[in-house]
Amino acid sequence: MGFGKLWVEALLERGDNVAATSRTADAYQTLKERYGERFLPIQLDITDRSAAIAAVQRTKEHFGSLDVVINNAGYGLFGAIEEVDEQAVKDIFEANVFGTLWVTQGAVHIFREQKHGHIIQLSSVLGIWTLPTLGIYNATKFAVEGLSEALASEVEQFGIKVTLIEPNGFTTDFGGTSAVQSGSIPAYDDLKSSLAHTEGLLPEDYGDPKATVPAILQLIDETKPPLRLFLGKVGLPKTERVYAEKLHTWKSWDHVAIAAHG
Repeated sequence: MGFGKLWVEALLERGDNVAATSRTADAYQTLKERYGERFLPIQLDITDRSAAIAAVQRTKEHFGSLDVVINNAGYGLFGAIEEVDEQAVKDIFEANVFGTLWVTQGAVHIFREQKHGHIIQLSSVLGIWTLPTLGIYNATKFAVEGLSEALASEVEQFGIKVTLIEPNGFTTDFGGTSAVQSGSIPAYDDLKSSLAHTEGLLPEDYGDPKATVPAILQLIDETKPPLRLFLGKVGLPKTERVYAEKLHTWKSWDHVAIAAHG
């Protein structure tokens, strides 16, 4: 089970009103039957800007107000940079970046008028550091990081909070049927074979999706939420090492940078 359905069920179980979008109309039929008017399922193509904005507006009208929007839609694209084809790259950017942007725009409009609201973006540790053969997915999450960090500084004046969730690997369907696999160039076969032994992809690095529920509920209830929240045990330690290496390199080349100032 993915994060989205887990979190929707947890919110409904504790008594919250929830809307959830899906590409198919019957994806949440069981929850609709169980929770009635407290649950609003919406069929949505996240890449359709007008439809995404309308879905957010419909949620606000159905429940009378809107407190939290979680941008969870997206998928993975596996393949070396040289291997991925044009359409696959455009498609993942449409979903992971533009889909997130369209829902965000719809939410900000409502939250700004309300003078409160919380936008939660499902990013990834792969929006902070990279893994080989996930470069295009990295690029989409780096984009979400940039737009969301800038957004946070833009909308703070309106009482709107923004949080980027940074999960490490979890045992969801991210690498399964929901993922897209690129074509294959034999030159990268050895690299792909070695990835099973790469930090961040080891079996023990993958978390239990159900364990994220308390963290998400706490984040939603927090009056002063953080801009970024790691989920899992891998994200922060590896980020500290990655950024220590970056800082070391930047500092060692700082004399070149200063000389280039003129």
